[in-house]
Amino acid sequence: MTALPSTMFAVVQKHDGYSENATGPAIENAADWVADAQMPVPKPGPGEVLIRMRAASVNPSDLHFVKGEYGQPRVKGAAVGFEGCGDVVDTGDGAERLQGQRVAFIAVGAGAWAEYVVTPAPLCIPLRPEISDEDGAAQIVNPLTAMAMVDIARSAGDTFIVSAATSQLGKLVCSLGGDLGLKPIAMARRAETTDALKALGAHDVLITSDPDMLQKFTTLSRELKPRVFLDAIMDQQTEQVFCAMPKGARWVCYGKLSPELPKLTQPGQLIFMGKRIEGFWLTDWMTDTPPADQARVVGEVQARFADGQWKTDVSERLALKDVVANLASALQKSDGKVIITP
Repeated sequence: MTALPSTMFAVVQKHDGYSENATGPAIENAADWVADAQMPVPKPGPGEVLIRMRAASVNPSDLHFVKGEYGQPRVKGAAVGFEGCGDVVDTGDGAERLQGQRVAFIAVGAGAWAEYVVTPAPLCIPLRPEISDEDGAAQIVNPLTAMAMVDIARSAGDTFIVSAATSQLGKLVCSLGGDLGLKPIAMARRAETTDALKALGAHDVLITSDPDMLQKFTTLSRELKPRVFLDAIMDQQTEQVFCAMPKGARWVCYGKLSPELPKLTQPGQLIFMGKRIEGFWLTDWMTDTPPADQARVVGEVQARFADGQWKTDVSERLALKDVVANLASALQKSDGKVIITP
């Protein structure tokens, strides 16, 4: 085995703990939140693997995390980044089966924006050879979330709603829903995305800037009776969409792209219409879902990427050493994912 270096380059947190004010995942200057650093290459403990990063993705959860708005506290000086793809170059006891394999991975407590990453072996997925590094770097958070949430949606009927539909995750949800014969109602900001979303599988597209959007949805809701709302926005408009849904509706919140804090305007619906508001976090799904079910979903995800049904739309590629200087401008490009390379 090639000798490993003692130090590595990484993008690290500049702050500890949580922020007092949540402003959403937008950033104007990455240097306000993260910094370049040289740090020791970590060593894997029992059940862990050391991965040499090939590519890492930038998700809204990463941006919430560096700003202190995520569900776990920041640690100043710790490497940033939740998801990536790379080669297992060392293992702890019990993880030897992954030695030498190229894997998609989730980094516990972050760390994907670094030359080397340590993470538990169960959070790694060996990749088929026909899957690119870029698809591998975005193989877990969005695709597994899409599969899991569409499973939730189809358990309640053949119609569901998805916000932020032009995001990478939103497009996967629309595509999967259409393939399964479901009727996704997509919410998007720009009218010019309507045809592309319908081509992916959306049954209807609602434009959030349309002043008649809520009225149009109310008509659709009476006709199609969607009972699951997969929402990454969580603002007052999406609260109103939830209120316009039929009896028994579920507002499944999996992100917070809007800095607006919505007010619950019709709490009686929770009592008298059996509606409920809940969260979805992929980490819990990966922890709680039986291994056989996880294996089935992972196999379906990889098959879709391998045969070209799904792909990662990349808006920008950044070298690791350029992240602090250029991440904010790269994120201004819409409808694609920023990919970080060593």
